[in-house]
Amino acid sequence: MRIESAVTSISWIPSEAIPGVMRLPFDIGPMHYDNPPSEQLTGSIPELAGSGQIRFANDLRAWAEVDKGGIVDSGYSGRGWMGVTRVALGPRALNFPAFPLHDIRPEPANDGASVRFLQTAGGRVAFPLPRKVTRPPFVQIASPLVWTTLALTLHADGRVERDLAGASPFPRHWLYDDKGALIKKSGLTDFRTWSDEIFGTRTPWGGEDSPALVTEVETALERELSRTIMRGGTKPKIRKLAAGDNLVEQGQAGDELFLLLDGVLSVEVDGKPLAEVGPGAILGERALLEGGTRTATLRAVTPCRVAIATADQVSEEALAELAKGHRREET
Repeated sequence: MRIESAVTSISWIPSEAIPGVMRLPFDIGPMHYDNPPSEQLTGSIPELAGSGQIRFANDLRAWAEVDKGGIVDSGYSGRGWMGVTRVALGPRALNFPAFPLHDIRPEPANDGASVRFLQTAGGRVAFPLPRKVTRPPFVQIASPLVWTTLALTLHADGRVERDLAGASPFPRHWLYDDKGALIKKSGLTDFRTWSDEIFGTRTPWGGEDSPALVTEVETALERELSRTIMRGGTKPKIRKLAAGDNLVEQGQAGDELFLLLDGVLSVEVDGKPLAEVGPGAILGERALLEGGTRTATLRAVTPCRVAIATADQVSEEALAELAKGHRREET
């Protein structure tokens, strides 16, 4: 019996993800943030990369031959794909190809019952990024590398596991299954660490990967409401939290709705953590529906960026539907 499967990552630059003076080209026009990728990939990865619809993709495909209940042979296919960087120059837009590095594929780890594949793919954008850094040579001209390390485990009984085993701290990385459905996300983008530390030995090509903080995917309703909040007319205020800060506390009065743009928040009731949520989660709707009192404390597990919306930006019906899935203290 032959088992085949795949896992794919798509990397993109979210709105408001670049701090300080580095964001100036994005704010005034030559460079651009990316629209979130679709929750369902359509079209081939080469087409998406070549047309500039994605910044970077890592597409890992693998197979295993099973005989008498054990894996007797296996192999890789797939590769990394670097897209183009689109730059607006007046009425024109120019596409600049990125520079890929060679894919890293260690030998599959086969114990007979399962086989695990790893694939690291990445490269750098076409433009230099001159900057000071905190270790020798203290100045870098080339842009930092972008990459993901994907893990795909095939079991002899047909089960498949997919994971983001490592990734560059910037930009955002989304994970898709073999049917093109979104299944996981990187939870944190860290431009400062990426620009300051990701060169030389601190890349997979220098012998060191970076761990990835992976979060679950938000609901389809949350994705729809996210688009309404971010692109519905009134630009939301952005609040930044350090790890350990509370966004709200249980029992407080509140009339604002929150969209988590980056990072991980812990949802706590009566001091007990009930869940952790990542980018795309919408929170705070129960206070708007249930008398204006916060029903949980929201604490930053990592540094976070949060968009703050008002009740009139989202319909009461949508808030009520959202709240049905957020009664975590009742589960």
